[in-house]
Amino acid sequence: MTTTTPIASTEAAPVASTAATRPADLFRQGLQLLLDKDISGWVDLWDDRGVLEFPFAPEGWPKRLEGKAAVSDYMRHYPDHIDLHDFPDVKIHETGDSGTIVVEMRGVGLLVETGAPFDMIYIAVVAVADGLITHYRDYWNPLAVSRGSAADFTRSDR
Repeated sequence: MTTTTPIASTEAAPVASTAATRPADLFRQGLQLLLDKDISGWVDLWDDRGVLEFPFAPEGWPKRLEGKAAVSDYMRHYPDHIDLHDFPDVKIHETGDSGTIVVEMRGVGLLVETGAPFDMIYIAVVAVADGLITHYRDYWNPLAVSRGSAADFTRSDR
């Protein structure tokens, strides 16, 4: 089953996650928290041992973050670099595993440092257990963001 839903910053945030939260609902809640620039709230959706992976990360950038604290550290300055305005194209594909979804999405906004448009297409494979994200594999293209701007916050040598 595939659902398509735009997530705009004017929408009300969904209710807090519970063990019964479907992965698709939890993911949508996470997108809204990112739009609200509530990074702490987004990190709260993670299991303490959650893993965030970036298979296409270039050399010198993190490829794997292990644990909620590492995810929090990585994301803490996100709104200082990328001002997300909308997720106009979100397609969530349910898999044969009830705890795993595959997401196609597009995030748009501005690069804070330069005011340049930010428009990124993502594919994510997300696993959820007991209402929390346990594994998130993010197939974004870091080469689409110039090295001297918003992308600096994602480098491992920051």
